[in-house]
Amino acid sequence: MAHLWPIGGGKGGSGKSFLTSSLGRLSAELGKKTLVIDLDLGSANLHTLVGVPYPQKGLSDYIRKKIQRLEDAVVETPQSNLFLISGAHDNFDIANLPYEQKIKTLRAITKLKYERILLDLGAGTSFNTLDFFLISQNGIFITTPEPTSVENVYRLIRAIYFRRIRYCFTATQFKALEKETDREFGNGAMNKPIYMMKMIAKTDSEKYRQLQDEFGAYRFKLVINQVRKHDNTSLGLQMSRMMERHLGLHVEFAGNVSYDDHVHDAICQQVCFLERYPYTKTAGDLREVGRQVAQDAGKQLIFHYV
Repeated sequence: MAHLWPIGGGKGGSGKSFLTSSLGRLSAELGKKTLVIDLDLGSANLHTLVGVPYPQKGLSDYIRKKIQRLEDAVVETPQSNLFLISGAHDNFDIANLPYEQKIKTLRAITKLKYERILLDLGAGTSFNTLDFFLISQNGIFITTPEPTSVENVYRLIRAIYFRRIRYCFTATQFKALEKETDREFGNGAMNKPIYMMKMIAKTDSEKYRQLQDEFGAYRFKLVINQVRKHDNTSLGLQMSRMMERHLGLHVEFAGNVSYDDHVHDAICQQVCFLERYPYTKTAGDLREVGRQVAQDAGKQLIFHYV
């Protein structure tokens, strides 16, 4: 089974595609057969960052049943060991992927024969984004230091945990659980996973143990991108501690990636930043995040809805 790493951010422009392509290249350089998949449905651009100007096939061909197997949507990139499933041909309506087709795609991804698979997800908290993130126990959240970006990634992280809890209950049961949580712990408590879990522990010990086991197995990481000299370099650690304290969620801070004008230049010139500017601080930051991803290989959990 592939080692899966979904990569998501709460806001567009946080650098998800840049991070996905960079980590994909670093993984391939280590000799790992690596696949990057553009799941930013309706707004795909990952192909450009991995040096594939116009993919001849992609995810939409599988979704629209022009090809029968997801592996037939894979294209090679100029880098050895790095492969791509592009979303370049996707129409905007594909962003509203029907549930049955989404589940079929999730299952197909888990069966692909690669050592590492990186998923470039859409921004925001749509059900598609949440469900693709929850395909694995691993995942990377990326944000910039701007308050709006920080707030949005905070909402995304919270939404992912709530989405996982939601799968354990029917719609009626979950609504009742929300009301009981507010009644027990105060108005607004249902918006905090820590209180929702306390309520589940009181009412359904079996589901509580199941969720505790899964949450305990998560290896989620947080990356702060485009960090400038005047920014608070401790922001990531502060966010991790805040989520642990106020939400009861563990998200490991994986490091800062420094802002560099050369990133914009490399993207505009359609060249690999890590190859063109290998000795910059930003390149070193990316390699450190890549080292952590390479190190943190563990048993995969494929959840029941997949």
